Amino acid sequence: MAGRRVLLGATLLGSVAAFAPPLPAQGGGGEHGEEHGQEHQASRSGSRPWRLGAQAIGVVTRAAPAYAGRTYVEGYLTQPAVMGHLALLGGRLLGTTTVNLEGATLGRGELNGGIFGEGYVDRRHPHTFVHELMGSAGGAAGPVRLSLAAGKGFAPFGTDDPMTRPFVKYPVNHHLAQILERYVAIAAVLYGGLLVEGGTFNGDEPVRPSSWPSASRFGDSWSARVTVAPAGGLELAASAARVTSPEQLVGDGLDQRKSSLAARWERRDSLGRRAYALVEWARTDEMQDGRRAFRYASVLAEAMGRVRRLELGARYERTGRPEEERLLDPFRSPRPHPDYNVLGITEWRIATAAVAARVDAPGGIVLRPFFEVARLGAREIVRPSTFVPEEFYGADRQWSLSVGLRMEAGTLHPRMGRYGVAGDAGASHHP
Repeated sequence: MAGRRVLLGATLLGSVAAFAPPLPAQGGGGEHGEEHGQEHQASRSGSRPWRLGAQAIGVVTRAAPAYAGRTYVEGYLTQPAVMGHLALLGGRLLGTTTVNLEGATLGRGELNGGIFGEGYVDRRHPHTFVHELMGSAGGAAGPVRLSLAAGKGFAPFGTDDPMTRPFVKYPVNHHLAQILERYVAIAAVLYGGLLVEGGTFNGDEPVRPSSWPSASRFGDSWSARVTVAPAGGLELAASAARVTSPEQLVGDGLDQRKSSLAARWERRDSLGRRAYALVEWARTDEMQDGRRAFRYASVLAEAMGRVRRLELGARYERTGRPEEERLLDPFRSPRPHPDYNVLGITEWRIATAAVAARVDAPGGIVLRPFFEVARLGAREIVRPSTFVPEEFYGADRQWSLSVGLRMEAGTLHPRMGRYGVAGDAGASHHP
């Protein structure tokens, strides 16, 4: 199985490298890659109107303890994805797609202490094969730019998908700070440094990698995000969302009221130097008959600096998560989960440090060996609690060590979850 996964990653990168333009000497894919705006410039200049990229990460993780005092060591091919972007009519028509192959490589889930969602606990779940498939059309009225976007993708809420951020391991707050893989329609208005987005979507979450959203539920939920970019690569954003019964049938489960505040800063230069920082606060209230039943909150800060080929990063997170009944597999919970049977709320505090380097390989492929270490601690927010972290894990502190190789080819999305003029706004903040 491991050999098949390595072969899948190599085939994916090799295929994209054969068709995609080579990476720039001091760039890279994803957070390290060419800017979104260059794709529009290419379409205007008459060159190739599409861009294609791929990534895959081979990682070995040691979690101590992962469960009941036991140390687990596991290896994966994680985040294997192909990303495409199409710009037509001078950028007035845009297409964005991300095909995520974790359903073929990550079925048991990736060891990721504290994380939860879609029936996985302390393992990150595989995302759906069609992660994004969005189209947008835009125009201008004087200094105001407008766009409409629709398809399957991210609702305009919260911060960028962790896939395009510097760390391999996802933060615990992934399901608090992003709303993804929905049928969504988004209207966006950009005026100078002010961006306003509003969207409507289906509330239900995927239940397996092959899942598609429920079309009959489209429009039962909404979100809005306002972003201000004063100057110097700084962004300030505020979001709100109302999500109808994401874990159950409509009327049978708890609805969510979500809020988010974030500040993001980034600077790059032609010498390959880059500085990036993000601070975010997110909160999700689960509601029953208009009253709050449960509240989960998160505060996260992360930063990364790069000088030529060396990157150093750090992240600190404090996030509350629901503790649900487990299956015989201690890393899984029932789906749909019993909303009214939350065993407790646990607050996770995780400090992570990371180091990575860049190696240019033949064929325009970029290799990034990396190392990440995290110290994790969990405590009950409300006591007494049926779920006691120290008893369940067999220790009051946990360690996670991950080492591996990130592989990239072509041009990856510099950011993920922003469409139409929202994508242009995110790109324009980079020098």
